[in-house]
Amino acid sequence: MYGAAGPPARSASAPVVRSSRRPPASGVSFMNNQKQQKPTLSGQRFKTRKRDEKERFDPTQFQDCIIQGLTETGTDLEAVAKFLDASGAKLDYRRYAETLFDILVAGGMLAPGGTLADDMMRTDVCVFAAQEDLETMQAFAQVFNKLIRRYKYLEKGFEDEVKKLLLFLKGFSESERNKLAMLTGVLLANGTLNASILNSLYNENLVKEGVSAAFAVKLFKSWINEKDINAVAASLRKVSMDNRLMELFPANKQSVEHFTKYFTEAGLKELSEYVRNQQTIGARKELQKELQEQMSRGDPFKDIILYVKEEMKKNNIPEPVVIGIVWSSVMSTVEWNKKEELVAEQAIKHLKQYSPLLAAFTTQGQSELTLLLKIQEYCYDNIHFMKAFQKIVVLFYKAEVLSEEPILKWYKDAHVAKGKSVFLEQMKKFVEWLKNAEEESESEAEEGDGPSRNSAENEVYRLEKFGENVRAIDWWRPDTAEKSPTFNWTHDCSKNISQPPFWKMGVTTGVQTGFLNHDDEERFAENCRATK
Repeated sequence: MYGAAGPPARSASAPVVRSSRRPPASGVSFMNNQKQQKPTLSGQRFKTRKRDEKERFDPTQFQDCIIQGLTETGTDLEAVAKFLDASGAKLDYRRYAETLFDILVAGGMLAPGGTLADDMMRTDVCVFAAQEDLETMQAFAQVFNKLIRRYKYLEKGFEDEVKKLLLFLKGFSESERNKLAMLTGVLLANGTLNASILNSLYNENLVKEGVSAAFAVKLFKSWINEKDINAVAASLRKVSMDNRLMELFPANKQSVEHFTKYFTEAGLKELSEYVRNQQTIGARKELQKELQEQMSRGDPFKDIILYVKEEMKKNNIPEPVVIGIVWSSVMSTVEWNKKEELVAEQAIKHLKQYSPLLAAFTTQGQSELTLLLKIQEYCYDNIHFMKAFQKIVVLFYKAEVLSEEPILKWYKDAHVAKGKSVFLEQMKKFVEWLKNAEEESESEAEEGDGPSRNSAENEVYRLEKFGENVRAIDWWRPDTAEKSPTFNWTHDCSKNISQPPFWKMGVTTGVQTGFLNHDDEERFAENCRATK
């Protein structure tokens, strides 16, 4: 277009034409190219002080220090106790408590399972290397006791150590187990250890192989040697282990008979008797619970009596114990009136209903006496019943739940202190009547004149069975009467025989007393009904 010469030259006077496009602003380009800054924390940085740096956990070095000190003291346990006391100020007992107790018991640090590592230092100043006798174990127990009293924070660590050692029993020799058992028994007796550590003995493997039961024999022997069985029982009861001792045996051998045989043969008869009593107590609680449920359901008395007698035989529960359970169950089945003047009437009505059940378990004199004591304690503990005591006893006497002998014995010397003066005063007139009736019965039996009354109980029964409207009777026997005479009778409604002072109205001065035969009883009852 322009030819070879190129474009024409621009004259100097020609104007310069500029492009309308502008380059991008330099700020936009800078922001796009710059990296986004991250937030940073500002503050002063401190250097960690050397004294605040944690020491490396090194039980081996601690072990070497303890073993070296024990080697220097030798077998003198007094010197050992002093060394341990002094070393607590230099060594970190709190941090290395497990190592410390491993050394004192086994002579060195224990590996899992209860074995000692071959490449570790050992000492013979330890429980496992000592003589196998109770006296030596008692001396070692003093070492542990002094150490823990001096450094109280070791108490928890020591209990954990013993629990661990009990789990490792299979890894120890029989002699080592025996020494540990004796030591543990002594420490339990002096209170250094809590009985809860015995939970480790219920480990399934230890129980299955008989290790737990054999260990328990040695342990309880040394424990009972230091304390009596009552103290041992109290310690077990605090940690709810008094009912678990049979778990020392496999499930197929957990019976009172097997436990008793095993520990009696091992020389622990008192422990066997304790466990048997505990089982009986458990059976008694179950019996009372079931009895209350049967009563609340209204089960027939014959079914209840049958069940109770089966439980008595099964668990070897004596009748005097059973009558106490029955009494408690009977009294707990009703909500008593809070008014004193009404509760006596309510009690008589309630107890009259349950008299046949109570009578089934008062076939022994001791059972009757036990029932009397239970009534006395109940009336004293429940103040609304204070005036009902005599009425309850009289009711049970007439219902043949109680007889005169136990009542007289209770009155004389078998009562307890609870409410004694009040209850003896209430019973005074009734007891006097019982004594007089008994004397008259004896005199008639000696005379041999006609059928004699064996006890005042028969007299009351004869009168009462005709109904509450029969107050009193007088009868006599003609001189010509035969062995089964016909009695003439009169009736007198002026006195109330439900009150003890007037029960004796059946015997009138100068009148011979005796049994009515069956026909006469019927005629007497008919006569009373006709004249009612």
